[in-house]
Amino acid sequence: MENIQENPKILKNKYIATTEFYSQIIDSLQDYSIFTIDKDFIINSWSSGSTKIFGYETDEVIGQPFNLIFTDQDLNNGVPQKEIEIALKEGRATDNRWHITKDKSLFYAYGLVFPLTGLDGEFLGYVKILRDLTERKQSEDAIKKYVRELEELNTHKESVMAILSHDLRSPLSAIIGTTKYLKDNFHKMKPDAIQEMLNLLYKSSTDELEMLDYLVEWARIKYASDVFSPSQLKLTEYIGKVFTSLNETASINALNLHHEIEENTTVFADGKMLISIIQNIVSNAIKHTGKGGTITVSAKRKEDKIIVQVKDTGIGMSKEIMEKLFTPQMKTLSETRKKNKGAGIGLLLVKGFLEKNDGEIWVESIEGEGSSFYFTLPIEKPLHKIGSSDEIMFDESA
Repeated sequence: MENIQENPKILKNKYIATTEFYSQIIDSLQDYSIFTIDKDFIINSWSSGSTKIFGYETDEVIGQPFNLIFTDQDLNNGVPQKEIEIALKEGRATDNRWHITKDKSLFYAYGLVFPLTGLDGEFLGYVKILRDLTERKQSEDAIKKYVRELEELNTHKESVMAILSHDLRSPLSAIIGTTKYLKDNFHKMKPDAIQEMLNLLYKSSTDELEMLDYLVEWARIKYASDVFSPSQLKLTEYIGKVFTSLNETASINALNLHHEIEENTTVFADGKMLISIIQNIVSNAIKHTGKGGTITVSAKRKEDKIIVQVKDTGIGMSKEIMEKLFTPQMKTLSETRKKNKGAGIGLLLVKGFLEKNDGEIWVESIEGEGSSFYFTLPIEKPLHKIGSSDEIMFDESA
């Protein structure tokens, strides 16, 4: 001990950190991906933690572009370039975002990138550090989803009460009134008047049943989660079932129903809900397409989802109608059904089913030329929901 104290150089020389020493430290950080890229944004070093998180072995990734780890959406939005620009301007760039692995699965990570300089101050490239926060992201999303579902459930209960008290009760009162009139005056009424009233009763009753069916299906989205049973489904089979059931209706107006979907296209969804989704959208297209028109269903893959398009050559719709299409006022569902031939209620049902199946829906339309409804469904069983509408703030302490 005395010799070391008398000769501090011995202690200093004994513990000088080498490149190998730092490399061992970096490789020991298995929860972190640490790698470097050169001036041309080509990966030129890769830690064992990077292999664990991304799945690429070192020899697979060296020489590959930095873009390799970003999702298509981030690439389209120029995220890698923005990160580099911020790092050069401010000395470092940080973010929380989804990244993509070798097997195309996604993970949520805290990321840091900063410029790398040599001993003489020369610019060498950049260092990228990532920490996998997927489990924490999933927990936070689960909590937010639970809170949203509680809020939606409360709104849903109010909506159901509004339908029961207004949209079902009022027409039912009219049916009862008409029936009572027939009962009391049948013996002195003319046959034509009786027939007219019976036709009215039949139409009103079937309309009420249709509304009740919609309500039951809509309630199933929120309350009957036990019957939700998603699986791998062949999309063309379900398109075929819907076309078969609607073929007679389409034929009346000489409409051409056809699809352009490859035979092996599959989605991960609940079968009963998928039928309802397709049937509602195609039925809606039939109602708003004139004689001799065409309704085409097509699909394309984007990342881990299938985007289905239902295109018609119908009357189209205005921007104002499109903005309110998936959020009809519950107190005026009867008016919505009357004006839009049921579209408002059916599309509300479709939106709920798609959200249940980790999908979404939107529409594009030109008045007088037709409309295209688009909806997405996952190809495989989703491991998590991507991109919550609530942004998670960056947390360097993670």
